[in-house]
Amino acid sequence: MSDQRPITILCLASEFKGLPFIQECARQGARVVLVTDERFGGREWPWSDIAVHHNMPDLQTQPNITYAVSWLARSNDIDRIVALDDYDVATAASLREHLRLEGLGESTARRFRDKLAMRVAAAAAGIRVPAFTGVFNYDRLREYMAAVPPPWVLKPRFEAGAIGIRKLHDSERVWRTLDELGDQQSYYLLEQFVPGDVYHVDALVWEGEVVFAVSSRYGEPPLSVTQGGGIFNTRLLPRDSADFAATTSMAADLFRAFGLPRGVTHTEFIRAHADGQFYFLETAARVGGAHIDKMVEAATGIALWQEAARIELAHARGETYRVPDHRADYAGLVICLARDEWPDLSAYNDPEVVWRVPRANHAGLLLASPDAGRVATLLEQYTERFARDFLAHTPQTKKARTTL
Repeated sequence: MSDQRPITILCLASEFKGLPFIQECARQGARVVLVTDERFGGREWPWSDIAVHHNMPDLQTQPNITYAVSWLARSNDIDRIVALDDYDVATAASLREHLRLEGLGESTARRFRDKLAMRVAAAAAGIRVPAFTGVFNYDRLREYMAAVPPPWVLKPRFEAGAIGIRKLHDSERVWRTLDELGDQQSYYLLEQFVPGDVYHVDALVWEGEVVFAVSSRYGEPPLSVTQGGGIFNTRLLPRDSADFAATTSMAADLFRAFGLPRGVTHTEFIRAHADGQFYFLETAARVGGAHIDKMVEAATGIALWQEAARIELAHARGETYRVPDHRADYAGLVICLARDEWPDLSAYNDPEVVWRVPRANHAGLLLASPDAGRVATLLEQYTERFARDFLAHTPQTKKARTTL
């Protein structure tokens, strides 16, 4: 790469997100090429920070996306390709392989996108995972269901979070569901349903090591909120707690096992009610959704999207990345689908409220305080009040939950 030209970052965006990443790249003098799904091409992107914009009907369709990016490369000397959405991680890896660029290749990226690949790699590294099997050989499936008691969850391997997961209580229901899926069934895995509390670790990785991490606990497991409706909440754990130490240590082991060299990650674990042990659920080489980045920033001052840009550019320039000085405060989020288009949140006026979700038909607040106990208490109170004041009980609820 010539020192006489700016670094060019090509960003893939299947959703309208990652604006702070684009802005930070431009602030640091990089040139941004943005490729968007045409549904979001006309949104309020930071246009003054974008050198080139290209719309596509679908960023996952091959070979179209490879043709398009190769065409863009004729007049743009691309140095890095970055996925702004979870659905773009595998596409970005394929394009890096094609253009022979630095970053996650297809094998490594698959461990951060394919739920079956995640479990195989984690189990091989001695990291606890719920009992699982791929949906390939029927004899193996029968052996699995005979050995592992139900219920089970049938999970799409390439969906994000809890989207598309089905909870099944007997083998007959499994076989009927596989019949319905037909040729798509190999794109699923079957896993033991483990009741428990779900945690997430949001971290920054540099040269294979975690350089910043916070651990948080969901109020209700995301699967319960997505499929049953209800209220989403999460909060940072006390840094001196056993749960914080256990989950952040397990995440660090996971990234080393998966071969992640650098970047931002969102990783989920479940502490099983049956044995109190932590089990790995899934990970992603991206910033967490549901405004979790805002929660981390409110507690620490670390803006995950901006730091992801700084990490990418530091490596491209041959520099060493260092985490900025940051706080050790606490924060929590509470969000639900609201029955009113613009719910009135004015009664939620505690000084710890630092942000309100600006989205129609959603009620949401972000709380922050130096006191972890104060955040926990307010979050519990607000969750109860949200159920009375705002929570929508409509046929749309289950579908809408998937967008949180």
